[in-house]
Amino acid sequence: MKQTWRWFGPKDLVSTDDVAQAGAEGIVTALHHVPTGTAWTLEDIRKRQDEIGRMRDGAPSGLRWEVVESLPVSEDIKKQQGAWRAHIANYKTSLRNLAEAGIEVICYNFMPVLDWTRTDLAWRLSNGATCMRFDLIDFIAFDLNILKRPGAEADYDAAQLDAAARRFAEMTEAEAEQLAGNVVFGLPGAAENFSLEEVRAHLAEYAAMPEETLRSHLVDFLAEVAPVAQELGLRLCCHPDDPPFSLLGLPRIMSTEAHYRAVMEAVDLPANGITLCSGSLGARPDNDLPGMMERLGDRVHFLHLRNVKRESSEVRGSFHEAEHLGGDTDMVALVEAALREEARRKATGRADWSIPFRPDHGQDILDDLGRRAQPGYPSIGRLKGLAELRGIIAALEPRVAAE
Repeated sequence: MKQTWRWFGPKDLVSTDDVAQAGAEGIVTALHHVPTGTAWTLEDIRKRQDEIGRMRDGAPSGLRWEVVESLPVSEDIKKQQGAWRAHIANYKTSLRNLAEAGIEVICYNFMPVLDWTRTDLAWRLSNGATCMRFDLIDFIAFDLNILKRPGAEADYDAAQLDAAARRFAEMTEAEAEQLAGNVVFGLPGAAENFSLEEVRAHLAEYAAMPEETLRSHLVDFLAEVAPVAQELGLRLCCHPDDPPFSLLGLPRIMSTEAHYRAVMEAVDLPANGITLCSGSLGARPDNDLPGMMERLGDRVHFLHLRNVKRESSEVRGSFHEAEHLGGDTDMVALVEAALREEARRKATGRADWSIPFRPDHGQDILDDLGRRAQPGYPSIGRLKGLAELRGIIAALEPRVAAE
């Protein structure tokens, strides 16, 4: 398993020096400054590769750009409106330029409007560390009282509505503003963030779109770009919904094993693959992560290894980011399933037998608390997670290889 590390470019408060010292073998990044829908130029890609390859003092870092995360899919493509055809053409151009630069794995997502949603970006744990958290009642309070989405009340039961009303009544103006900012924060390092008015406008356009229509738009997108990726020797991998259940009345189409299977079968090419994120999918109690790795592993091109602690047994509930070995996903079983998939690939001669993974989302601990890097992406918290994952791999790899 290839050890990688997400880096948000030269402005990231966690430097390539830190990544090299953490022992990661490669970088996961993107051209976050390029507007969504615009083609990535070979010049910009080469520049980022050069930045990755150097430490602060100019010495070689020993790192290379292994995985793109993310080459974003525009809202126009998801809704099939406006400039969506031009955006698909630009996406193909970006793929060709990435292939020219020698980068083979491209992660993307198809989540409408918000890339991921948390209500607290620095929730304090009992030991003084902080982590990201999704509190369902806080989110309902945001939906009803801050966003004021038409018809939102119908999405919640009476107990939830009552709890959200009491929660919002207790919030100060500053706390309400912070909640709104957290919810619409979106993908760290993204080229754009939405205002509340822009979120409302997008929601209005999605209001009449059922899950089946959004899925058909994803399949149409993949029918265009996956053959290009296949021809170029690239591997596309779709990230799951985060959280993996409907919010704001939006359709969710990549939240379960059945969702993934439907899309893989609809565009049945090896280049059409999966980013298996154990944290996103693990927020649902009905998702079996080791089983998904066993059954869908042939198309898993990238792994996000993180853990969450669910705070209820409901499909839609509160959760927080746990330590990598401390949440509800059996990380040892998941890593073992990934190692077995690698062994199967190696035995059949697949060139892509080694699956890149990264320690995803860490808790802010020790000096992380003062550095204030991108939410979810501290240096020491991720280093701790990477060390724990390395321990699992070191223990299991010889046993799997001997079978």
